[in-house]
Amino acid sequence: MTVLFRNLRIIGYVSVLLLAGGVLGIATPSFTIAILVVLFFSSRPWIDALFLLIMDISWLALAAWARDINGPADCYALASSRTQTVHGTISSKTFCYLSKILEGLSWAIFILLMFFLVLLITLANRSQVLGWPHIWREDIDELPWFGQYPGYPGFSPYTQYLGPQPSVVYSTRSTPASTPHVGLSQNLGDGGVIQHQPGHSIIIWPGVNGDPPRIEQRPGIVTPSTL
Repeated sequence: MTVLFRNLRIIGYVSVLLLAGGVLGIATPSFTIAILVVLFFSSRPWIDALFLLIMDISWLALAAWARDINGPADCYALASSRTQTVHGTISSKTFCYLSKILEGLSWAIFILLMFFLVLLITLANRSQVLGWPHIWREDIDELPWFGQYPGYPGFSPYTQYLGPQPSVVYSTRSTPASTPHVGLSQNLGDGGVIQHQPGHSIIIWPGVNGDPPRIEQRPGIVTPSTL
């Protein structure tokens, strides 16, 4: 189930969008707002990761620039002075406070974007371990959250008639042909370790709609045609 990650992703990006609006008019926040609007409609994990990295570097540079403007100055002590700007002059105290607000928002957005980037890479790598080698090229909404398995709610890649097709791990030992096909079944939801029974074949039934896969062991050599 991927609804949780999709909702958290939207909430996180909206937060950055609102913070960027606080300093609208500078190149970095304008770029951030434009990119986030595009990513809302359609994206891939690798596209998200690329633009998160670019935006993160941009906000770090903006925070460093705002810090360089003020330096160690105490804004409260600048009450009587004025600062020259392109369109005239402004109170140095006001200019100092605005610069510090810009610096604070820039650092906040930098930290949020870095968190989103690390989270995205972690979830994508976890999905690859769970059997989605091409998750970086899949739709971003199919990325599962922690404790969930790949798969969108209400959607199954298998037909309703045939059901999920299993993967079979063949045993290196054989058993008599007369052995009845009575095997052990185990659900991987608890993250346990499968103990391979001697002379058995391991059958992996993929989970549907985000459910964990089911492991079954049957005596002898089992092929897909005999299931």
